[in-house]
Amino acid sequence: MLVWFLPVFLVFLLIGLPVFFALLAAPGLLLWLNGQTNDITLLYRNVYNGMDSFPLMAIPFFMLAGELMNRGGITIRLVEFSQALMGHLRGGLAHVNVLSSILFAGLSGSAVADTSALGSMLIPAMEKQGYTRKFAAAITAASSVIGPIIPPSGIMIIYAYVMGESVAALFLAGIVPGVMVGIGLMLMIKAMANRYDFPVASRKYTWPERGQASLKAFFPLMTPVIILGGILGGIFTPTEAAAVAVGYAFIIGFFVLRTLTLKEVPDVLSNAGMTSAVVLLLVGAAMAFKTVVSLSHAPEQLAALILGLSENPLILLFLINLLLFVVGMFLDAGPAIIILGPILGPIFTSLGVDPIHFAIIMSVNLTVGLATPPMGLVLFVAAAVSRERVETIAKAILPFLAVEIAVIFLITYVPAISMTIPRLTGFAN
Repeated sequence: MLVWFLPVFLVFLLIGLPVFFALLAAPGLLLWLNGQTNDITLLYRNVYNGMDSFPLMAIPFFMLAGELMNRGGITIRLVEFSQALMGHLRGGLAHVNVLSSILFAGLSGSAVADTSALGSMLIPAMEKQGYTRKFAAAITAASSVIGPIIPPSGIMIIYAYVMGESVAALFLAGIVPGVMVGIGLMLMIKAMANRYDFPVASRKYTWPERGQASLKAFFPLMTPVIILGGILGGIFTPTEAAAVAVGYAFIIGFFVLRTLTLKEVPDVLSNAGMTSAVVLLLVGAAMAFKTVVSLSHAPEQLAALILGLSENPLILLFLINLLLFVVGMFLDAGPAIIILGPILGPIFTSLGVDPIHFAIIMSVNLTVGLATPPMGLVLFVAAAVSRERVETIAKAILPFLAVEIAVIFLITYVPAISMTIPRLTGFAN
């Protein structure tokens, strides 16, 4: 009877129950109907146990670092730097949007933070230059998924925690795929700019002016260098790196740029705390959900079903990408990774797929789901920022989703894209 936990969970989602409550109510109901009252206690106790982890402490610290950077005017400096490099191109502000997302990804690792921070600035600016509001919101949502791919990445920390993989290896494996998504989006913008005669954002900056913009953005751009450099050099763990990022953001905001004030600190802590609480509650609920998954023997049944479809790993990878894409339409990346990672990861590892490679396939696919209708979270954030309807943005984002799906399949079938940097640095075989 417990195998019905997933259909019941999906029904709860479809009727509008929040993900956190659906993750607990579906297995709790079935355990009660099955008379397994002791397991109900275990289920809800695991909500706390799922959050009680040292590696997961990195998530609130990275959230706080991103909030400090954003509140301290760092986002504006990144946008100005991006405009100095690309503003003179046709469709310049759209290119600036994507490049800013790539740079912002190295600060926060959050798609939602990217959409809200960059969208609040760039969507009105793009509209003033003649872009439609739906296009501006669509490219903002599409580019924001780069945030959790390029390190630091909250969902990769979650994957490493659940599957026992190296956080550093996953961070390194995400660099090239994240940049590829950005380049793919820029190529699509270039094709659309020529067809629809997009405006040029600004005159071409001189090299001295670009140098000035680079100096202004220097300290923010050093954040990912410090994080990755410290982890790779063995100076600190990923969790400690997150705390270092907070300290660095605080010093830059208060003493170097002097753009932060003590009055803003309570709001910064409150926003970071609320965002972190949502993420950690979802992780805890998903870990509890995972308990029922193991009790139901669903992983073994699903593994047998998948392996019965084909013995060819390439065909199975294609089918799993389709499955993950559909899951990403309805479920946030974090809970999806916790639920499906322990089921799918061992299957593909046994077929010869490197565990780091599969982690990137899964992480990128589910991250793209954040911008996929009908329940993509960043679509709703973009709609709130732009005051445009979600359905309208969902239509406008389709060309960019096609690009991101193409990148997913490239990552899937060309392992070197994600595995080269980890191998060169000794974090993968």
